[in-house]
Amino acid sequence: MSARYVTRERAHVDRIATAWAIKRFVEPDATFAFVKRTIDIDSVDGTPFDIRGALLSHRGQQCTFEVLLEDRGLTDPALARMGAIVRGADLPHEDELPAESDGVRAVFDAIRDADMTDDERLRIGSELCDALYAYCRGGG
Repeated sequence: MSARYVTRERAHVDRIATAWAIKRFVEPDATFAFVKRTIDIDSVDGTPFDIRGALLSHRGQQCTFEVLLEDRGLTDPALARMGAIVRGADLPHEDELPAESDGVRAVFDAIRDADMTDDERLRIGSELCDALYAYCRGGG
């Protein structure tokens, strides 16, 4: 049986990238559920991420994607570079963002705001994460 991960609805860049990394590098059979942002995490059926109070969430200056990389020992330099871009897109008020973060944020804003389900957001966003990872691996 696959693990179930739970995050907030209207998935955006950090939640999508984290789900992508879970499926790609941690647990390929993982499933995902999307809940209201006000949910009590003690009531979720699965492992919560990027939800207030979850262990797998923002930590210090790190976005959830970067916390996942650190907690799971994923040391691929391309993932680290991708993490910096995702953090910049998720937290645009920070200083010294990677140049790519603005464009990534714009695309993921469009995905979040589109009239589609979170499963569709995750599918489309995962394809974009595949492309971003390839870009980061190629030194782009």
